[in-house]
Amino acid sequence: MQKRDGKSTGSKGETPAEIMACTCANFRRVARVVTQSYDAALRPVKLKATQFTLLGTLSLAGEVPITRLAALMVMDRTTLTRNLQPLVRRGLVEVEQGQGSDQRVHKVRLTDDGRALFEEAKPLWRTVQNRFSEGFGPERWNGLLGDLKDVISMAKQP
Repeated sequence: MQKRDGKSTGSKGETPAEIMACTCANFRRVARVVTQSYDAALRPVKLKATQFTLLGTLSLAGEVPITRLAALMVMDRTTLTRNLQPLVRRGLVEVEQGQGSDQRVHKVRLTDDGRALFEEAKPLWRTVQNRFSEGFGPERWNGLLGDLKDVISMAKQP
């Protein structure tokens, strides 16, 4: 559809500029390029950014039920289980089936090898982290982190 000024619109009148301003599309684009930066930095220790984040979360949380870990990671259980599998195969993470009255509760924890690899990977992660935090400066960086928390809250609303 063409407007009088020659700019095309979508079926409901959206301009291409409005479509390109889509929140989802822009966050996905940013997520891809940021993830690629961290993946490249972590390549020497054979970790992906998502795996590093899992190891870091487990380092802080200790042994945790898989459902709680999924909530901490803002991830569904199925995706989390799929992301844990390579770490389990490498002996970096253990998943223990529940005991006693509720055997459905699986607990996840870092192994000693997982903790050691996480420590080895931190300086590699830090180089990329510093590039972003220093590039923005402290005030903008803290503001961005706050804004991202707000986006998560808004996205969780029905």
